[in-house]
Amino acid sequence: MARTPPDFSLERAAFARGAARVAGVDEVGRGPLAGPVVAAAVCLDPAAIPEGLADSKALTASRRAALADELRACADVSVAEASVDEIDRLNILQAAMLAMQRAVEGLAAPPDHVLVDGNRIPKALAGRAEAVVKGDARCLSIAAASIVAKVHRDALMVDLAQQHPGYGWEKNAGYPTRAHLEALQNLGVTPHHRRSFRPVHNILYQEKI
Repeated sequence: MARTPPDFSLERAAFARGAARVAGVDEVGRGPLAGPVVAAAVCLDPAAIPEGLADSKALTASRRAALADELRACADVSVAEASVDEIDRLNILQAAMLAMQRAVEGLAAPPDHVLVDGNRIPKALAGRAEAVVKGDARCLSIAAASIVAKVHRDALMVDLAQQHPGYGWEKNAGYPTRAHLEALQNLGVTPHHRRSFRPVHNILYQEKI
């Protein structure tokens, strides 16, 4: 069965309630063992929405990259991160919330309403945000944010892979694939690994026994 593409209905509803600027927000990178969590916020121009926006997971890497370039040319786009240290200190959920808050704060002008992918919103956005479950597949602004965030994070992990070869980050983006887990055992833990995540924590703990 064909997927229904995301649409602009949630944004139009916010405009109808008086919002002048509506942003979509999404994050990528909660599951990996390494690297920051990345969020993007995008305010689309209703008169210049790129064709083919969809959940980033449903697009090829080349299509995501092309759309990210289009979005940067025609929309207000902001990307932000929460670091590995922040992930380990706050926990991954709170770090993701922080990255999304930072992405919204980085927009050229503050949005009146924010559409956040998932079932919760950052506390700092309370009162002007709504959570949209599976928003990257339902809402064009969130789909746009999912694309920008994934393209940014994938490129970042390719760069880190060159500094720390052997973990396959250029292919697995830090997710716990078999090759990545084997490299952790054989090569050890890098400064970019999340020490609060069980596979990394377990290796560090083994080393101390």
